[in-house]
Amino acid sequence: MTDLIEALVGPVPDARINNLLARRADLMALTEASRKAVLTPAEPGGLSHALRALIAVRASERLGDSRMKDHYYEHFTQCEDFYDLVGLIEPDAVSDDPWLQAILDHADMLTCRPRTATSGDIEKLYAAGVSDADIVRLAELAAFLGYQVRLVAGLRLMEDIR
Repeated sequence: MTDLIEALVGPVPDARINNLLARRADLMALTEASRKAVLTPAEPGGLSHALRALIAVRASERLGDSRMKDHYYEHFTQCEDFYDLVGLIEPDAVSDDPWLQAILDHADMLTCRPRTATSGDIEKLYAAGVSDADIVRLAELAAFLGYQVRLVAGLRLMEDIR
């Protein structure tokens, strides 16, 4: 496992689970590379590192993972421009910036109700001035967060039922 996944899952004393994860070290390495690519890319486009971390905090809260929320909150507060977004840390907080609110609304929808996404949701992003590239970046981030929370939940469940 990667250090982050280990921290999010918690202690895994079961040797069978550790052996399984060791055999899938390639998957864990790809998971870590994906995390870095979506949360701290060299070229973040319109989605700053702080905004990406904010979305991760809100997603973790909405998905009910307090350990993940704490991790991403710490990451958020280490971003140089986090103070501009700190008022939006609670999932129900609303921005008065239409561009930012459209991004937060879309991220919340992709996190909690991805099956409800329609082309109309993309049109709302366009109407708020979100670029094509940032729409793709946002979708990548939401997809990764959904994957990560499910991976961590699955590993915790494996440990709980052993």
